Amino acid sequence: MSATNIPQAPVTGLSAAQVAERVSAGRTNEYRERTSRSVSQILRANVFTVFNAILGAALAVILVLGRWGDGLFGVVLLLNTATGTVAEIRAKRALDRLAVLETPRAVVLRDGVEREVAVGGVVLDDIVRLSAGQQVPADGEVITSDGLEIDESILTGESRPVRPERGARVMSGTTVTAGTGLFRASAVGGDAYAHRLAREARRYSLVVSELQAGTNRVLHWISWVIIPVAVVLVWSQLRLSGSIGQAWSTGEWRQAVVVGIAGVVSMVPQGLVLLTSVNFATASLALARRNVLVQELPAVEVLARVDTLCLDKTGTITTGRIRLGEIQGPDGGQAPPEVLAALAVLTGTGESNATADAIVEGLKEPDRLGEQGLREALGSVGECGSGRVESIPFSSRRKWSAIRDEACGTTWVLGAPEIVLAAHGGPVLERARRIAAQGVRVVALARSCSPWTQASEEDEPRLPDDLEAAGIVVLTEEIRPDAAETLAYFRQQGVDAKVISGDSPETVTAVARQAGVTAADGGELVALDARTLPAGAGSGRETEEDLNRLADAVEGASVLGRVTPEQKRALVRALKSRGHVVAMTGDGVNDALALKDADLGIAMGNGAPATKAVARLVLLKGEFSALPGVVAQGRRVMANTERIASLFLAKTIYASLIAVVVAVTAITYPFLPRQFTVVSSLTIGIPAFVLALAPSSQRYREGFLRRVLSLCVPAGIMAGTVTLATYLWLTLTHAPRAQVTTATTLVLITCGLWLLTLTARPLTSWRLGLVVLMGSIAVLGVVSSPVRAFFELAWPSPGVWWVIALMAGLAIGGIELVHIVRRRIVRNRG
Repeated sequence: MSATNIPQAPVTGLSAAQVAERVSAGRTNEYRERTSRSVSQILRANVFTVFNAILGAALAVILVLGRWGDGLFGVVLLLNTATGTVAEIRAKRALDRLAVLETPRAVVLRDGVEREVAVGGVVLDDIVRLSAGQQVPADGEVITSDGLEIDESILTGESRPVRPERGARVMSGTTVTAGTGLFRASAVGGDAYAHRLAREARRYSLVVSELQAGTNRVLHWISWVIIPVAVVLVWSQLRLSGSIGQAWSTGEWRQAVVVGIAGVVSMVPQGLVLLTSVNFATASLALARRNVLVQELPAVEVLARVDTLCLDKTGTITTGRIRLGEIQGPDGGQAPPEVLAALAVLTGTGESNATADAIVEGLKEPDRLGEQGLREALGSVGECGSGRVESIPFSSRRKWSAIRDEACGTTWVLGAPEIVLAAHGGPVLERARRIAAQGVRVVALARSCSPWTQASEEDEPRLPDDLEAAGIVVLTEEIRPDAAETLAYFRQQGVDAKVISGDSPETVTAVARQAGVTAADGGELVALDARTLPAGAGSGRETEEDLNRLADAVEGASVLGRVTPEQKRALVRALKSRGHVVAMTGDGVNDALALKDADLGIAMGNGAPATKAVARLVLLKGEFSALPGVVAQGRRVMANTERIASLFLAKTIYASLIAVVVAVTAITYPFLPRQFTVVSSLTIGIPAFVLALAPSSQRYREGFLRRVLSLCVPAGIMAGTVTLATYLWLTLTHAPRAQVTTATTLVLITCGLWLLTLTARPLTSWRLGLVVLMGSIAVLGVVSSPVRAFFELAWPSPGVWWVIALMAGLAIGGIELVHIVRRRIVRNRG
């Protein structure tokens, strides 16, 4: 039970002068928290990498030796780094602009007037108003409490809300779930006791990115291989001169070092990490233009992997706007005036919500109370004598609100029919269910001469035993016009949609049907009442056995009604325990727990601040139809990163094979750094950049790293083997060095271009044009005398042309065979 507490003296808050004094002293709630990296962090992350360090050192050595032409890879290094940095900074600025629009606000009392300020504008000793859905912005002491309930699970892990009374402490980062109140800020900014925990609640744990995890794992392996292979390669080239001392005295050590650097440059997957970052940043930038705020860049990948989408009904499938429909009396006829007056008192006092606002607006209509009648009804509160009015605000956990005037001796309760009318409202309850089955929201009004009971302030209040039905209130919801099309899109993509709501299963099922929700097997929708779910679900301490039972219970269900916030969270956990990738959408504070535990939490732009704070994506305009666009960006990221990873890692495989064979056999390394730079630029660097930004509708399939390695390892071995065979053939036939280098370069370019055709498939006109363009540039490089001279190549003789054609054809056939076998293996596994 909660009574409105009236302070002994008027609360006016700080004066303007006191606020200015605290601001100048730095005693404000300003605390810099970024959802994206700073410019300096982006710069450091793109510049100071292991591979940049290796290539930077190699470039320095090349320049010291005076081999400026072989330092061409340094230009590529700078371009890659600059491109990744600029792309991320552009995305950061766009996201920061959107984040400013989403900055949470607080209501403070100053000079006796309430005003809205940014949360960072709260100062020490400010009087702050709290209302449902808000996060407490600072630590403080409660001054007044009108049914105030606060969820402190962020701090304590206890899901049951506390009801702070006058003098109790509230902590920053906790969430108001019901009621209103005032508190005086006693610790702000970095001094707030719970600031670190609040930050962790507002910012999600890092997104689990399969792309980043797989790529980083491979790069970790490569980083351990490059340096030892390079050292052995240099040593093997020095041996060609007879001894290290002889190589030093003749100056041939310079050529050996250049060759070693060529091996290093060839093995480093330049640009792979940077292009992955560019991929994420570009996707976030595109989504920002669609008013989708991405709290973490890799989140765009996750929705492409989602196979289960949990939808909150209100505010997601529906617009959240409701209007008052019919008001029936207990007998089904027109409600008597006293029922209308009771509704006015219940919904017109205390904290407002969507249902209360709709009822109040509806009661203003002339054929009901009208505006004058509504004012008179509200003014009658406490007329019976004492003026002491007790109230209980609506809670999504209780699913009812109540008010009682002690002097009049009447308790009025408004809430879910199956709860309010459970004891003595059989016929009325059945009628309410029939109405709800038509897809409308129904709440019941009941009255009693007895007050509610409550064992202690920590326990939930209990309804009076002698409640009798007083009326039924029908509310209609507006379904989003884009809901059906969006849900159809997800159905086509094989994503199972589950609608979960605190409303009755009948109401939720009807709304779901209108919105186009269908069962996963195409049959009749299966609806569950969450009150029948296995015990333990929603306790906040679910065991693995509890989650298994819950997952079994909801496996075939598409609609769940009467779901509590804790059950929503348990449902997400249960689905994840079965290996599902779960996205959760919502807008209310009761969705925050589920959004926090989902693989991808998606908040609507008009949602509660606490909900948006824990979401990874925020649909700023609340447009449900924006989700397919997010999926498209996720798919583009996944498909294109897989393509470019295959190219980069295949190069590392064949370059490592060539380097190891050269080191073991002590033959002359076939390439100079400048020649390998042109190979990687034409077959990987330029094409990868184009492919990374290209659109793609390819559906996600699990096993990113396995697929990449299953292609790049055998294809890389084939390319390296054929290139070495070309080198040995021409060397054994005593072809000039320039002819040998030219042949191996052209054969390797052919291998790279054919691998490019595999990764770029299906070969649309522009993709085929890209491959042809890269091949044409390679041929022109051999035709043009100045280009040939710079890259130390030669025009092949007729015999060498035949060797090139034969080995290139062998390489194409081998790589294509790898592709066919791999595709057949994948098909057999499927």
